[in-house]
Amino acid sequence: MRGVLALAVMLALGACGRVVPQGTVPPPAVTAPVAPLAANAVLAGVALGPAFAALVVADADARGALAGFIESCPRLLAREDASGLTRPDDWRGACERARSASPSRAREFFAAEFSPVQIGDGKAFATGYFEPEIAGSRTRRPGFEVPVYAMPSDLVRGWPDDVKPSERTGRPPLGRYDERGRFVLYHDRAAIEDGALAGKARVIAWAADPVEFFFLQIQGSGRLITPEGEVIRIGYAGQNGREYVGIGGVMRERGLLGSGPGQYSGSMQGIMAYIRENPREGRDLMRLNKSWIFFQELTGDGPLGALGVPVRREASVAADPAFVPLGAPVWLDLDRREANGLWIAQDTGGAIKGANRFDTFWGAGEDARRIAGGMSGRGRAYVLLPKAAAARLAR
Repeated sequence: MRGVLALAVMLALGACGRVVPQGTVPPPAVTAPVAPLAANAVLAGVALGPAFAALVVADADARGALAGFIESCPRLLAREDASGLTRPDDWRGACERARSASPSRAREFFAAEFSPVQIGDGKAFATGYFEPEIAGSRTRRPGFEVPVYAMPSDLVRGWPDDVKPSERTGRPPLGRYDERGRFVLYHDRAAIEDGALAGKARVIAWAADPVEFFFLQIQGSGRLITPEGEVIRIGYAGQNGREYVGIGGVMRERGLLGSGPGQYSGSMQGIMAYIRENPREGRDLMRLNKSWIFFQELTGDGPLGALGVPVRREASVAADPAFVPLGAPVWLDLDRREANGLWIAQDTGGAIKGANRFDTFWGAGEDARRIAGGMSGRGRAYVLLPKAAAARLAR
């Protein structure tokens, strides 16, 4: 969050959102397990797991996790851990030694520095997300008419007049001031598509396909590929504050998705097929999702996750920061073999809530779309904590 978010197309299927970002496309019948009621990992219950040496970790996984951990260390040392599992100083020694650790001995590094712990019952559920690639252009031209907006100048936080001062607690909602000086809700998807942001928001680029762009917004980041071959990477900058509606859930309620005659599959491809074959009804469906994502152009080598560092293919995972310290290593053993092994928690997502709920990142390209789109794995998870922190929790 996405940072990335990031928010995933799982959102479009009605499961919730990765838009900030930062989940993806589960098979039609998949639903996530109910998250525990505990507010954080400590309240959910923490138990020591097996020694790291007993976990199956491929050398390539360990090398990727070491690189991701090193990138995450500055944030680990600076931010408070909402999970209640660690303190910033718990990570200091491991971070110092990680910088001099040899990638060829990455497994030995993790074995020496960390203890696996189980949060709650340890039963994991994982989906996948990816970085979409769609056609785009820096300039408006025939075939490229869908604006990719940066943050608008009139999007602010404030209190509506009908909210009493005594009720104004927490963070004010997002909205705008109208021509009469009243604070009102911000423009929704339909209004933005109809031109409400003309002169109020810079256009970063122009997308070719409104349907592809709709799903890119759900992912929270992506790449625009121009006719000249230029790659424009865009990432989440903000949101209009309006409610998210998963159109897949609406389509299921209307009997449009399924395996019967006249029904479309519940995959992203099936939803897209319906929208394209029924353009008027499809546009109305997309407009039910009033949420709109604003973007910024990214110049790094990968989309930024919620931790503020680039997320990496087969190395970065989104998690709920109330149950996993962002930057911590996570070990997964699932019924989807390609997702097994060591990951680094570097992102969050609207659908990624509760203990042992994860969203694995698969990069960009068609194979990333295919793997992420079909990812739905169940199994066991351990969070790797510095040994001193794990020992303190076990007392």
